[in-house]
Amino acid sequence: MNKNFLAELEKGSKNALIKKKIINYYISHGNSTITDLSKEVDLSVPTVTKFISEMCEEGFINDYGKLETSGGRHPNLYGLNPKSGYFIGVDINLYDINIGLINFKGDIVELKMNIPYSFENTIESLNNLCLLVLNFIKKLSIEKDKILNINVNISGRVNPESGYSYSMFYFEERPLAEILSEKLSYRVTIDNDTRAMTYGEYMVGGVTNEKNIIFVNISWGLGIGIIIDGKVYTGKSGFSGEFGHISTYDNEIICHCGKKGCLETEASGSAMHRMLIERVKGGASSILSEKVLNNKTVTLDDILDAVRKEDILCIDIVEEVGQKLGKQIAGLINIFNPEMVIIGGTVSITGDYITQPIKTAIRKYSLNLVNKDSTIITSKLKEKAGIIGACMIARSRMFEN
Repeated sequence: MNKNFLAELEKGSKNALIKKKIINYYISHGNSTITDLSKEVDLSVPTVTKFISEMCEEGFINDYGKLETSGGRHPNLYGLNPKSGYFIGVDINLYDINIGLINFKGDIVELKMNIPYSFENTIESLNNLCLLVLNFIKKLSIEKDKILNINVNISGRVNPESGYSYSMFYFEERPLAEILSEKLSYRVTIDNDTRAMTYGEYMVGGVTNEKNIIFVNISWGLGIGIIIDGKVYTGKSGFSGEFGHISTYDNEIICHCGKKGCLETEASGSAMHRMLIERVKGGASSILSEKVLNNKTVTLDDILDAVRKEDILCIDIVEEVGQKLGKQIAGLINIFNPEMVIIGGTVSITGDYITQPIKTAIRKYSLNLVNKDSTIITSKLKEKAGIIGACMIARSRMFEN
């Protein structure tokens, strides 16, 4: 990795901006010819040729040889050099973390899933997170100085531009990204976990040519990621997508945000957990009844596993949540008119049990003329959406204009 080039990127010179634009083009489109690239960046072929030559010398771009065409001269195909730099993603869950490494081209090089970790809003938990990341880096068989950026996914209110996390690890008046950079000795960015899942799905998941997408993350909580015209929508301060905290119900259930009646209190993994315990204690039967009645810990994974084992009570709860959620997603479809709605997050692994009631409610409550534009699919990346998104964001944030 050429240190002069990185310094040039930091300064933001005109040449650096053009080079960033070229890198972003290759991130989005893969390998291409100089002619195609010049059209996209709106520069002459000789000018683009000059930049490509420089970037080949700097190690960012590779010449992949002649492109086979029917007749005429065969143009050269250029693309990102996979070994010129690496990016790390960290995806935090309630009881574990996932850590991944991608190369400059976006290929997964290393992936560690379900590393035990207790996600708590404490300094000790933050320090433990850093130790796990450093241990992951220590075991990598790459040149460590080629790690260009680390992106950490965090739930709640996260401002990716300022680097502040306001829901978790907000212990001092400094950006969390800055604190993590000090602790890890690498450049660090942060982003909201649902937004990272959305970006991962958009880049390498179930999205083909769609540019207007809503990703629904049904996990312990509930959030959405929004892509408009091919760009992730963050809102003014990075707080977009707080779908679960729309005041929807006239109930007395206090949401973890401190308010009553949030959508999340009736349509989320935490809602499913509460409903199961209430119904079993009210006399309903489930394969989890013994655990509940003996006050043993019941996790969301236990409930989802019971659904796979065709437990009637757990299936009923999942379908009820799906119906409630589908009614509210219908409202999103009426507002955004998206090409695609992706159902993701932990609960999405139940497949048709959650998606069918969602689809039924969408047909019932959204405008027919609008919902016919929207394809409803389940996340292709499943439990890997967050970590792949984190890695991809680590790379894209490095080359933002």
